[in-house]
Amino acid sequence: MRILLTGHQGYLGSVMAPVLSAAGHEVIGLDSGLFADCVLGPGVDDPPGYTVDLRDVSAEMLEGVDAVAHLAALSNDPLGSLAPELTYDINHHASVRLARLAKDAGVRRFVYASTCSVYGASGGDELVNEDAPLRPVTPYAESKVRVEDDLVKLADADFSPVFMRNATAFGFSPRLRADIVLNNLVGHAVLSGEVLVLSDGTPWRPLVHAEDIAEAFLRAIEAPRDAVHATAFNVGSETNNVTVAEIAGEVVDAVPGAVLKITGEAGNDPRSYRVDFARIRAALPGYSARWTVRAGAEELVAAYRTYGLTRHDFDRRFTRLTRLADRQAARSIDAELRP
Repeated sequence: MRILLTGHQGYLGSVMAPVLSAAGHEVIGLDSGLFADCVLGPGVDDPPGYTVDLRDVSAEMLEGVDAVAHLAALSNDPLGSLAPELTYDINHHASVRLARLAKDAGVRRFVYASTCSVYGASGGDELVNEDAPLRPVTPYAESKVRVEDDLVKLADADFSPVFMRNATAFGFSPRLRADIVLNNLVGHAVLSGEVLVLSDGTPWRPLVHAEDIAEAFLRAIEAPRDAVHATAFNVGSETNNVTVAEIAGEVVDAVPGAVLKITGEAGNDPRSYRVDFARIRAALPGYSARWTVRAGAEELVAAYRTYGLTRHDFDRRFTRLTRLADRQAARSIDAELRP
């Protein structure tokens, strides 16, 4: 198939593009380029594509496309809370506009990167499945809920949206993100010898490796229509339902000599949820999230040391919020994140 991959120069997109290509598909990228140069390691072999803001996509870019894998978004809760209007403009309105253009162009499969954050503070010890109430507590998560709602209305016999509610991502990507929990804790440990947890460590988080997300998208694109049409899937593994303190403990074990420091200074995090992943295994036979938190921590330690991660890059280049702030200060992008 000819697949349009939005956000192909991001953290997940840089992992997903080669997975889709290796499966025999033609991949066309689409990215604003905001983080194209945030590379750790020898570089990235990007697919051909468009350098364009998601808000400015044109109908011609969807011509001849069989499926869309839509990752592009303002990518995390702190960024969304800083600029909620931009979050809704880009993550919600531009995503729905892209889907309408895709439908009009004859695209049959639209696989959308949602998030397990839509469950918010689920409460209790029960695992939440895709039918659980959605309780988003941040503009980022709220924008994902709105897109899911709007794309369901577009679904018909010829257009199948699929909603991939990814657990919190981890693992090495050539376009690193240091502002997601495991990547961040490993980075602090490698650079300082300290595993620093700012919350009290008690919230539950489901985690999933970037490669396991890429494999899930590939299978959702290739699956029979009836298996995935207008359906939400949690992406991850019950094995990786862990507390922040447990994640930190895995990092201590992966970084010899590292010490654990839980400060609690950030207060109680309202986002706490444990997730059921049975539906994706049933709908996509053979799929399972393979990476454990421990294996991901060890992978990151090796990559950070091999490629010479520095404190400056960790704090600035690979942290989305500070990277955008630096670019705005340098006047390479404006207040609306445009060049």
